[in-house]
Amino acid sequence: MRKWAILAAAIVLEVTATLALRAAIDNAWWAGLTAAGYAGAFVALSALVRGGTPIGVVYGIWAAAGVALTAVLGTVLFAEPFTPLIGIGIAAVIAGVVLVETGHAPEREGDS
Repeated sequence: MRKWAILAAAIVLEVTATLALRAAIDNAWWAGLTAAGYAGAFVALSALVRGGTPIGVVYGIWAAAGVALTAVLGTVLFAEPFTPLIGIGIAAVIAGVVLVETGHAPEREGDS
C-alpha cells in the first residue's frame, strides 16, 4: 500500500509541475513550482525503484497517468483542445501500460 501512495505522490507532483510549466508562460514565478515538482517526482520514483519495484512498471504507470491527467487538466484549466484523437492516444498509452504490467507478472510455481 505504501508503494501505491509513493507512486500517487510522484504522479501528482509531475502533473503539478507540468501544469505549472504551462502557467509559467504567463507568470514566470510558476517555474519554481515546476522545478520543485519534477524534483519531488523523481525522488519519489527513485524511492520506488530502490524498494524493488521494476522500473518499467513504475515509469509506465507514472507516465501514462501523467499524460492522461495533464491532457484532461490542461483542457479544464487552460482551455486546451481535447479531441477524439487525443482520447484515443491516451487509451493507447493506458493499453501499453497494461501490456507492460502483464509482462511483469510474477511466474507461478510450476510455470516454465
